[in-house]
Amino acid sequence: MNRIWHLQQTKTKHMKYTLLLMLIIALSSCGVSRPVGQSVQGVSAQGYYQPEPITKSLFDDKSSTISEENIQKILDGKYALPKNLRVSLVKLGSIQSRSNYYWNDEAYLKSQQQYLDLFTTKFKQSDRVQKITIIPDLLISDHPTFTSIREAAVRTQSDIVVIYDINSDLYSKYKLFAKSDIKAFATTQLIIMDVRTGLIPFSTIVTKEYQSKRQKNELNENEAANRIKKEAVLLTIQEIGERIKQFLEKE
Repeated sequence: MNRIWHLQQTKTKHMKYTLLLMLIIALSSCGVSRPVGQSVQGVSAQGYYQPEPITKSLFDDKSSTISEENIQKILDGKYALPKNLRVSLVKLGSIQSRSNYYWNDEAYLKSQQQYLDLFTTKFKQSDRVQKITIIPDLLISDHPTFTSIREAAVRTQSDIVVIYDINSDLYSKYKLFAKSDIKAFATTQLIIMDVRTGLIPFSTIVTKEYQSKRQKNELNENEAANRIKKEAVLLTIQEIGERIKQFLEKE
């Protein structure tokens, strides 16, 4: 009898294990299935972690003047300049130079006017440019910002405002004014800002150099150096003028 009882107990245990196994298989078959090769969120099919794409700034920049929402609109938006353009010109650095001795220097003033005239000539070569206005220093604050420049351009009813800055000097080895050639370089930076949107569709930096000797009609080496620096500046404006022409033709 004991043997029969043990056999019955053993058979009962096997049946319990079989039922439990069948239940586990049934529950696992009810889980969510996915096609072969499909990855779950954050994990690739091969088991590697895939970080979520970053589409906006995660930095808390309290000094930002553009909201995150507007940044997305600007980057995703479509932009084009007006077909007909009213242009205003602003030279950076002129405001800070009011008390500079250069404002009493005839050659300096003439060279600044020559640069401005060349910029004007270059813009007039485009059929899209209808009017060119020179924004006077009176309309710009002593510490100009893009906002103050834009507002000044609005007062002149300009579609775009061209902001440029010029720096020139002699190479260090030529500053002793030896009787050999004098070599100068110039760097001109320029941006075009759309007055309506505040966007900057064009910007460029050009550096050129120019080398020459003192001419017979020049009184001293300083006069020769100023002429050579001016020639280097004019080369940069010529180059920028060509780039602007190509930009306006394609835009």
